[in-house]
Amino acid sequence: MENFIVVLLISYVIGSIPTSIIAVKLASAGDIRKFGSGNAGGTNVLRMLGWKIGVAVILFDLFKGVIATYYVPQIFWDPNPLPFNNATPFQDFTVVQIICGIVAVLGHIWTLFAGFKGGKGVATGAGMILGLAPVEFAVAMGVFAIVFLLWRYVSLGSILAAMAIPVSMFIRENLFHVDIPGYHTLVYFAIAVSMLITYTHRENIKRLLAGTENKLTHFKGTRK
Repeated sequence: MENFIVVLLISYVIGSIPTSIIAVKLASAGDIRKFGSGNAGGTNVLRMLGWKIGVAVILFDLFKGVIATYYVPQIFWDPNPLPFNNATPFQDFTVVQIICGIVAVLGHIWTLFAGFKGGKGVATGAGMILGLAPVEFAVAMGVFAIVFLLWRYVSLGSILAAMAIPVSMFIRENLFHVDIPGYHTLVYFAIAVSMLITYTHRENIKRLLAGTENKLTHFKGTRK
């Protein structure tokens, strides 16, 4: 039980690293949460500090998810029985990976280091999916790219990309008859993640419906 709590705490702390807040403060640009959308995420950094720092923040947030999901269990988890009954088709280690990834996303959204007010969990969630289901990660990135290129809404692209993950699993398993290990458990986990990402974008959804959501057509360091 103690070891299980340790890996969850490590994953939460890794997810809690407020990358965007740190980057903006290092650039002596103030508090990212008082600028633009008020979101402590990579998109807001893109608008505030330009594409180089913005992309770096997004990639770091993505790798937080990868590290928590893929590496933390390998390094810190002892092969002991789980403190609860594993009713899934996954091995205990894979269950630990999934839980660590979820905890990292929660840490990003409710960061320990910034008054529990962080980002929306998109990049860290993407990193978690990359560590668990790379095919679905590729599909989600493709959906995001298409939506963003067509309409320039990062929020809409993020929401639809998150929704594409369980849809992709369903289509691959049921229409193309791809044998996805643990599908009947993993698909529900993917649905939960997509619902969480959608929830964190609830204000963006209101603005999208009202036609007042900001498009990312340019950012600092580029021409309009």
